[in-house]
Amino acid sequence: MPFLKRHGVVLIVLLIALVFPLLTQNQYHLHILTLAFIWTIAVYGLNLIGGYTGQLSLAQAGFFAIGAYTLSLLTVRAEWPFWLALVAACLVTTFIGVLVGLVALRTKEHFFAIYTLCVGYIIYLLIYQWDELTNGVRGIIGIPAPGAIGPLSFDTPASLYYLMLAFLVLVIFLFKRVTESLVGRTYVAIRNSEELAQTLGISTMRQKLVSFVVSTFLAGLAGALFASFIRFVGPDISYTMVVFDMLTYLIVGGIGTLFGPLVGTLLIVTLTQSLQFLEDVRMLVFGPLLVVLVIFYPRGLVGGYLVWKHKRAEKKHRMRLEKVTQSREEEA
Repeated sequence: MPFLKRHGVVLIVLLIALVFPLLTQNQYHLHILTLAFIWTIAVYGLNLIGGYTGQLSLAQAGFFAIGAYTLSLLTVRAEWPFWLALVAACLVTTFIGVLVGLVALRTKEHFFAIYTLCVGYIIYLLIYQWDELTNGVRGIIGIPAPGAIGPLSFDTPASLYYLMLAFLVLVIFLFKRVTESLVGRTYVAIRNSEELAQTLGISTMRQKLVSFVVSTFLAGLAGALFASFIRFVGPDISYTMVVFDMLTYLIVGGIGTLFGPLVGTLLIVTLTQSLQFLEDVRMLVFGPLLVVLVIFYPRGLVGGYLVWKHKRAEKKHRMRLEKVTQSREEEA
């Protein structure tokens, strides 16, 4: 069947993800994968604005922290229900994203990256210094777990795993629909040449703003889910090194690809956790591996696979044409 042929690998991976909690009793593995699912959602936001629209935003960790702290404050201090606080966290992050985007997107290329890096650092300083609101370095503890939905409760590691997996699958599905639509092609046109896109009648400022705001929404969603999963938030989640971790996930997986954020995040998170026994020396192992990967796969693992697949299809097509040409010459 054409559908199974096109999406067979995706369905197999999804099936493995669904049965994984049934195959293991190790709660630590479930914890790491659940955490990886949350980070992947944030990386998809970075992929939209950076990989498809061509604007490198370095404030993603700041918006991640805004979502996390908004949900934490609303549930712990205001005692809001979890799901209402989750919606509010996403809306607050999106609103701040609009305000930042209106100014940031008036700059271009490396100036945009520098501006958003400064915004991210300012968010970190506000969280760190505003002790009355955020508790400063002490952070916020006692964040409640996601509330039950009818008969479904989320008070076990397996249930939280499935909840975060459901959010991730929904994000990937919507991301695919957007990037394969006319809107997604508009983003790619802006990435390739903003001047050419303007001559085609594309409102580049509006499209870049929409892309930036959607990326902040995904960061806020991921941050809120992170807070409810870890049950504690501190200023470290907004530090600038966090956004560079996200960039590493994206570059390794494949920037500007559909499954690059998923592959890169799962691979690096599981690899770094597997090398925990090496303690401080593990970066001496992980660093060279990352450098070799970037050298031989500059478009990431998924990007490299797509290039190989495209070259293979071209080779088959060329061989087919040669056979047709040869058969016609023999008939003549």
